[in-house]
Amino acid sequence: MLSLTLAGAVQAQGAAPVSGRYAPAGRATLDSAMLAAAYTRAAQLPRLRSLLVSHDGRLVGERYFRGARRGSRANIKSASKSIISALVGIAIREGRIRSVHQPIGDFLSAQMSPPADPRVREISIEDLLTMRSGLETTSFENYGRWVTSRHWVRHVLTRRMAAEPGGAMIYSTGSTHLLSAILTRATGMSTWQYANRKLAQPLGFSIPRWQADPQGVYFGGNDMYLTPREMVTFGELYLRGGRTRGSGRAAGRQLLPRAWVDSTMVRRTRSGWSGQEYGYGWWLRTSAGHEVAFAWGYGGQFIFVVPDLRLVVVTTSDPDARTRESGHLDAVHALLDQYIVPAARAVVE
Repeated sequence: MLSLTLAGAVQAQGAAPVSGRYAPAGRATLDSAMLAAAYTRAAQLPRLRSLLVSHDGRLVGERYFRGARRGSRANIKSASKSIISALVGIAIREGRIRSVHQPIGDFLSAQMSPPADPRVREISIEDLLTMRSGLETTSFENYGRWVTSRHWVRHVLTRRMAAEPGGAMIYSTGSTHLLSAILTRATGMSTWQYANRKLAQPLGFSIPRWQADPQGVYFGGNDMYLTPREMVTFGELYLRGGRTRGSGRAAGRQLLPRAWVDSTMVRRTRSGWSGQEYGYGWWLRTSAGHEVAFAWGYGGQFIFVVPDLRLVVVTTSDPDARTRESGHLDAVHALLDQYIVPAARAVVE
């Protein structure tokens, strides 16, 4: 049944999956001079707080800046959307959600009273994962009005339809918050409980409680707190095609179905704002000719996964910047493109 519900989601019209995934582990080299140059440059970025590089499952670089420490938890902001996506994949595997094509009216009909548009009932789980619900955004200039509302879920569902469901990408944290509400309804436990029981604990860490809406639904897509090493661990899960590593009972467990990881990394839409392509809660681009999937949080919280180089790169940054400065984000991407990716040369026997 799993193959029917997940594998079919891998294909999308005109979409291409990230290539070269799940290369087998082997001897690998990494240019230490290039890596050192990356850290020299990183130290010059005033908003950067950490830079971690994992190559072939080994942490080969770890530096913290301007008071940050190894145990310091970072607000990963919208990078938590990628965690919500993983939880949806687990819920589908468990049969709590039928498939990505299930309409959200099956879960949230009680919050769809007028003035909700009748088309809202037919928005699919996939539409939310890909930011193609058609609903007016609750992000950017609409964010404050949304998070100060009395009922976050109802507020999202009663926005005007700015596009048809499944159409253009409209980036909106409200879409991911609806996924959190659906997970709460489908699993019978809070998103926080489900995230820890099904994802974090098998990976060897825990996620502390984060903000919830007035009805107790944990914020879907913002304000989770992880340490940079925990972010690396999450990224490595995708690098291994959804399989855990390490010791103990959870070692080698297929935590996420590989079909779900494949589906996550299919290019399904493109942001009209950033120009970046998007899959299921992960952004997609190339770096020095290599395919990259990345979780992206406001201010410069990143988890970069470069499958064919068996590389995971994590950055955290000052999350309290008052302006959306692109210069810092460009500089973080340049660390990957100009130093770290060129430094990683996989040698597979």
